[in-house]
Amino acid sequence: MRLLTTIALLSLLALLMASPVCAQVTFGPSGEEGEQLRRQEWLVPSPDTDIAAHALLFRPAGAGPFRLAVIAHASTQNVLRRAQMPQPEYRPLAAYLVARGFAVLVPQRLGHGATAGRYVEDQGGCDEADYARSGRATAEQIRLALDHLLKQDFIRKEAAIVIGHSAGGWGALALANADPKAISAITVFAPGRGGHANDEPNKICAPHTLLAAAAEFGQAARIPVTWLVAANDSYFSPAFSKSLADAFRGGGGKADFRILPAVGGEGHWLIESEAGVKAASSELARALAQPATPMKRRDDR
Repeated sequence: MRLLTTIALLSLLALLMASPVCAQVTFGPSGEEGEQLRRQEWLVPSPDTDIAAHALLFRPAGAGPFRLAVIAHASTQNVLRRAQMPQPEYRPLAAYLVARGFAVLVPQRLGHGATAGRYVEDQGGCDEADYARSGRATAEQIRLALDHLLKQDFIRKEAAIVIGHSAGGWGALALANADPKAISAITVFAPGRGGHANDEPNKICAPHTLLAAAAEFGQAARIPVTWLVAANDSYFSPAFSKSLADAFRGGGGKADFRILPAVGGEGHWLIESEAGVKAASSELARALAQPATPMKRRDDR
């Protein structure tokens, strides 16, 4: 009898654990608007149809329609750090963009913080890192979130921009093959994967593989990229970042590479601070002012 009771309890527990998976996932606002920047929690699609990605939305006053900016956050191969990651906000950058008429979405990708789920953008081990695959996986998550917002009445259907930071920037480079009518420009801050290998500054896992993947992304690129790195970035130094940008351009991509002043003790996190946004403001303004026209590729007739 005790065995039957135990089996029954285990069966009930299994049903309870399975119910969230079976529940229909809904997208859209999941909280009230805040007073500052109309900050609002949202749920947006992810590659896992059973999991909605958590996101923050900021926007100007009024009904719109507004141009959309999607900010793609950094990542880490460390499981514990990913699980403990707070919801990315990039508040100073969001404020900069909202002041210029953009609605700003900051989604948290699978395998991170409250979104949880499987880490689909895993690059693999240091020696055999698959940077092209991980970049495409990140790009797909950015695209899903962006496409969902483009369906909203308060968002313009064209000329969105994508801003990526570190691994998020790497995914944004992989997304440069998207429809240039939907995404008019991409700005990346120190894009890459595998930096600080074994937590050592200026050490990168399989840098030759990263360079090859950058060239691969450049081959399919259709959207112009503004590529920014701080002078004191120890994840992807200005010298190595220029090599990455050159590889991307060598593949056929268009990238305007610029080095920003040193900010704080570690320039890799520049774009998360007010001082960093101020240091990048002129380059951001130049990127935002780009006309919403597709780049010409070598094979265009």
